[in-house]
Amino acid sequence: MQFLDDSLHPENQDKVVITVAPYGPEWMPADFPEDIPVTMEEQVQKAVDCYEAGATVLHLHVREPDGSGSKRLSKFNELIAGVREAVPDMIIQVGGSISFAPEGDGEAAKWLSDDTRHMLAELTPKPDQVTVAINTVQMNIMEVMERQCIEGTSLAGPAYYAAYSEMTVPAGPAWVEEHLKRLQAANIQPHFQLTGLHSLETLERLVRRGVYRGPLNLTWVGIGGGFDGPNPINAMEFVRRAPDGACVTLESLMRNVLPINMMAMAMGLHPRCGIEDTIVDQSGRRMTSVAQIRQLVRIAEELGREVANGREAREIYRIGVQYKDAEETLRMNGMAPNRAPGQKNVPLRAA
Repeated sequence: MQFLDDSLHPENQDKVVITVAPYGPEWMPADFPEDIPVTMEEQVQKAVDCYEAGATVLHLHVREPDGSGSKRLSKFNELIAGVREAVPDMIIQVGGSISFAPEGDGEAAKWLSDDTRHMLAELTPKPDQVTVAINTVQMNIMEVMERQCIEGTSLAGPAYYAAYSEMTVPAGPAWVEEHLKRLQAANIQPHFQLTGLHSLETLERLVRRGVYRGPLNLTWVGIGGGFDGPNPINAMEFVRRAPDGACVTLESLMRNVLPINMMAMAMGLHPRCGIEDTIVDQSGRRMTSVAQIRQLVRIAEELGREVANGREAREIYRIGVQYKDAEETLRMNGMAPNRAPGQKNVPLRAA
């Protein structure tokens, strides 16, 4: 992305789109009972509370009545319907893993099968977005976890610690292409969760081949353990390489969340918060999803950036928009066109 001399001035930046991930599938309800919703009514109310606090994108996972992460599409349909009725302007973004919590002590933390994840394109009512990973990678969320921050939680137990250390994200080429095909056919927007430049480069190749034809909503996920680490240089290089027309959110883990979010908002990008990312503040104290949203709203106000409402967030994300071919997709996302036969150097973008 290009930055001009006045790009850090708030009047030249989009309004802030706050994504919240308040369902925290890696935690058990006993880890933070004050803030982990379990019943369907509580899960819908959590979305309402987050929206009223200032979040306009809901990263959605679902729990069963016993508090375990749900893998039933019917439960997702139920929660989506409830949220849609309660806060119709909120962007509903289904976590593409569905739920990666292990089934029991000592079991691996696995994402659902390729076929099951493809069925996210058939959810009813449709979500606005489904998150999509690019390229299979390790997802060891424990690598940068501080022991004092998870002390007393389920993640501190040896079995869960091992399970979440060995987790991988299955996102191979055949699955990605088929998944994008199905989501686009259902007019569900992919939100790309990218683990580093290798994923961004693969996504660009998919665009240039016409596999994906739509707006580029990207989240850089700096959590280490096979993804980029929460190093500002990693984030800055990702931002530098992202297309000019992309909408970029930065995401990190635990006490890295707030500094990364502050960087994002200062640069005109967008933040993500919620207990899926951190259950503690900078002092290690428990911090609810709503408190995290309110903190970001305060910081946005200090920076002079207004917080987007639901309608404005939909415009920024270009929800519902698709393009006819690769060339239109490249142009609308501010990317150089594909090379014409015999063309030298990098093709220039049209003025």
